[in-house]
Amino acid sequence: MNKIKFLALPFLLSFIIVLTSATHIDGDKQTERIHRAANVLKEFGDTEESIPHDLVSQCEGIVIIPNMINAGLGIGGKRGKGVAIVKMDNGKWSDPVFITFTGGSIGAQIGVQSVDLVLVFRHKSVLTKVGNSDFTVGSDASATAGPVGKTKSANTDYKMEAEIYSYSHSRGLFAGVSINGSNLGVDKDANHAYYGDDTNPEDIFATAKSKTPAIKTLKEALASL
Repeated sequence: MNKIKFLALPFLLSFIIVLTSATHIDGDKQTERIHRAANVLKEFGDTEESIPHDLVSQCEGIVIIPNMINAGLGIGGKRGKGVAIVKMDNGKWSDPVFITFTGGSIGAQIGVQSVDLVLVFRHKSVLTKVGNSDFTVGSDASATAGPVGKTKSANTDYKMEAEIYSYSHSRGLFAGVSINGSNLGVDKDANHAYYGDDTNPEDIFATAKSKTPAIKTLKEALASL
């Protein structure tokens, strides 16, 4: 049985990748991804169990992954595309870097769901290093479910011990969402399509020059949290 599960894992992950892969990469696809990320932040801000304002004000990086596919039948896999944004030295938010999120697991799990995932990073250095190589959540950076509540203070009500705090809204049948062991990497093709071939993640994270309506909407949604 275990052998069958391991043999099935590559096929499951391939299925998820097909579901979340665009057939053509262009600037319009990336603009749509930014708008979806902004909508996710707005939805989180409208709920009672929202991300605490103090946590957002203290954090130095945020990853938003709209409509991540999480699927499993004994063997699980997840795949999503989103954006990462960091707080620059002047306190302003950088332009977004396009990223991918991929993971697999084995255990008691069944079903398929679409998940809006937000990862809040205490230190931007964790994200800026992704520009050179990807990293594994839980191994290279500790992660835990984040505190919730519009009026809760991250200082007094929660121990700031993890590097990453996760928040998710899910749709569909599935028994739980785990991000530990998942891989976060840069979507180079998407970044080149949106910003140009001569750009790299380090440069994008270090600037807030873009004035496109999509990025403006994203930053407004982030500021409203």
